[in-house]
Amino acid sequence: MSTHGKIATDGGQGLGQNPFGALIGAGLPSFAKASEVTALPANKIPAAKPEKNRGRVEVRRETGGRGGKTVTTVSGFLGIGLPEKEQLCKKMRGACGCGGTVKDGMIEIQGDQRETVARILTEAGFRAVMAGG
Repeated sequence: MSTHGKIATDGGQGLGQNPFGALIGAGLPSFAKASEVTALPANKIPAAKPEKNRGRVEVRRETGGRGGKTVTTVSGFLGIGLPEKEQLCKKMRGACGCGGTVKDGMIEIQGDQRETVARILTEAGFRAVMAGG
């Protein structure tokens, strides 16, 4: 077998020219390794991003007019439309593992799911208030 036209895989020569070699002397800042990084001074620590306040919503448990079935309702939304309510409802249904709908501007989730619904609303920037019994 001839070795004509084949590339050696034993390491051989170097690549020739380092394309980043000219950057070393260009006066660019060097980056510290992870082991060399120190804590930021107190005045350089970035401030925590404030929570977005999107208003107060009421979370209540209802059974009236539903044949004795318990439903968690969320009402009092200001400034959001039907598509966003439907997105929130879908997220709540998935987290609670139950059914739900948006009806008359309120979100209805099957069962007593007040804690889970309040947590999801808080993550979305709303101030969830437990209303009623």
